Amino acid sequence: MDEAAGRQWRATIAAAQAGDRHALDELVQGWLPLVYNVVGRALNGHADVDDVVQETMLRAVDHLGSLRDPDSFRSWIVAIAMRQIRDRGRRRQTERLDESAAREATDFAELTVLRLQLEGQRREVAEAVRWLDDEDRHLLSLWWLEVAGELTRRELAAAAGISRQHAAVRVQRVKERLETARGIVRALDGACPELRELTARWNGRPDSVWRKRLARHIRGCGYCGDTREAVVPAERLLVGIALTPIPVGFTLSLALGGKTAAAATATSVGWSAKVMAALTQPAVAVTAGATLVAGGAYVVTQPPDAPPPRAAAPTAASTARPRSPTPSVSPSATPAPSPSPSPTRKAELYGTVVDAVDRAPDPTAEPAALPHRPESGITSTGGALAVMNHRGDSVTLTGRGYVLVRWQIAPQYRAGGLVMPAWTGLKGKLFHVASGGGRRMDDRVSSTDSSVTGMGSTATGYTVLPPGAQQMWQNEYFYLDGSVTLTVNESGADYNLSVFPSSWDAANKDINQGPPDGVIRYGLVRDTGKDDTPVPQYLTRATPADAATVPQESRV
Repeated sequence: MDEAAGRQWRATIAAAQAGDRHALDELVQGWLPLVYNVVGRALNGHADVDDVVQETMLRAVDHLGSLRDPDSFRSWIVAIAMRQIRDRGRRRQTERLDESAAREATDFAELTVLRLQLEGQRREVAEAVRWLDDEDRHLLSLWWLEVAGELTRRELAAAAGISRQHAAVRVQRVKERLETARGIVRALDGACPELRELTARWNGRPDSVWRKRLARHIRGCGYCGDTREAVVPAERLLVGIALTPIPVGFTLSLALGGKTAAAATATSVGWSAKVMAALTQPAVAVTAGATLVAGGAYVVTQPPDAPPPRAAAPTAASTARPRSPTPSVSPSATPAPSPSPSPTRKAELYGTVVDAVDRAPDPTAEPAALPHRPESGITSTGGALAVMNHRGDSVTLTGRGYVLVRWQIAPQYRAGGLVMPAWTGLKGKLFHVASGGGRRMDDRVSSTDSSVTGMGSTATGYTVLPPGAQQMWQNEYFYLDGSVTLTVNESGADYNLSVFPSSWDAANKDINQGPPDGVIRYGLVRDTGKDDTPVPQYLTRATPADAATVPQESRV
C-alpha cells in the first residue's frame, strides 16, 4: 500500500471508529474483496466460505474500536479471517461435514480461472491448489496475496500467528508441494496411457492419497515427466493474478447497533446497499503494478438457470459416403436415431446441411479423398495452440483455411450430461470437413476393461451427449472462410478443447492413419467439395450474451 493510500485509510478507519457510518460503509466495501479472497482460497470455495466471510466482517465491525494502530488494520482483519478459518476447522472435527453442500459449492480454483480468464501456467497454478491439504491451502491463501502485493511478509506471519522465520520455512514447504501439484495438473491434461489406466478407479476428487500416488507415477514416467516448455516459478506467475472478483449476488447480512443491514438502509444509503451497488458494477482488482477491469482482462460469467434449448433430432442427411453399419462400442449410449432425409427444398449454397447423428465407419474402411479448399492461413486469439478447460473459455479464429479442434473428455473428474461448445458471431462460412485422431470418443480405449471408452467407464460414469448431437472424434477438422468464435459451455460433464490453426496436409495425413499404424480406425471425410458440406450443429451468426443458449441446428 503506498503512502497516500495509507493516509486515506488511516483517516477512514479513524472516522469509522468515531462512529461515522459513511466511513464504515467505505471500510467494509474496500476490504471485503481481500477477506473474500483469503477465505475463498483457504477453504477452496467450500459452502462455508460465505459464513466465514460474514463472521469475519461482523467481528471486524464489532471490535473496530479496539484497534489501536490504524496502520495495522490490514494484518488485523486478515488475522481475524484466519482465526475464523481455524475455528471452522475445529468445528468440523466434531460436526459431520455436509458433503452435499461441499459438492454444490463452486470450487475457488475454478472461480479464479474463469473470472480472471487465466491460461497456460497461471491456470495450472490456480488448479494445483485443489491438491493441497487444508493447512497448506490456508498458508497459500496468504502467500498468494503477499506475492500479489496485497500483504507484506510481516502481515503474513502475524495473520498466521507465527514468527517471520517460521513463516519463511512454511512458505518454502508450501511452494514445494504446490510445484508437485502443478506436475499432477500438467500430467492429467496430457494423454499418458499408463496414467489413464491408473486413474480409471479415481473418483475425480483430489486428496492426499491420490496426490502421492500420482506424484510417484510422474517421477517414474518419461511421458508425464517430460516438460516441453520451461516451468515458470509460481511466485512469478502469481504476481500477475489479481484478486478474484466477488460473485455477483454475494450478500452480507451484519447486525449493526441492534439493527439489521436492511433496516439500516431505511433512512440512508447504508453500507449493505453501497457494497451491493459496487458489486454489480464492473469489478476492479488491483495487483502489484497492474489494474485489471472486468470486460477487459477478466469477465464474470454466470451459468444459465436452465440448460440450453434442445432441438429435435437432426433431419439432415449426412454427406459422408456410405460406410459399414458396424457401430463402435458405446456401453453408455442408447441406439442413435437414424437420420431421415430432409424435406425437398431449393438447394442453397450454404447452410443446408448440419452435422447429423451417424454411425462410425468400419475400422478398416479408408476415407474418401479430402477436397483441397483454398488456404491463406488462420489467425487465432489463442495462438498456435489454445487450450480451453472451463466454461466461458473462447477463441476467435479469422482467415481462410483449416482448423483442428481436439477433444479431451475427463469423466474421471465429472461425468454426466455434456453441454456442447458453440460457434458464434460467424462472418463468412464454416464447414465441418473431416474427423480423425484414430478414434471416435465412444471407441474402447482399454485392453483390460471393455467398459472404458473416451466417454467414460462403468466405474467413473459416462459423459452423455444431448439428444441428436453427433458423436465427436478425437480430432475434428473444420474449414473457415471468414471469422468465428468457439466457446466452451462446460457446466455438466468435464471436457477440454485444444484448438490449432491447421492445414489440408495435416488433416489429410491424420485421417489416413489407420489400424495398420496402431490406431483404432481410419478417419472420416465429410467434405464433398461443394457448399453442401455439413456445418456445426451449434452455430450462429449472432453473438449471444451466453453461448450456451445457441440452439441445436440454429439458422445460419
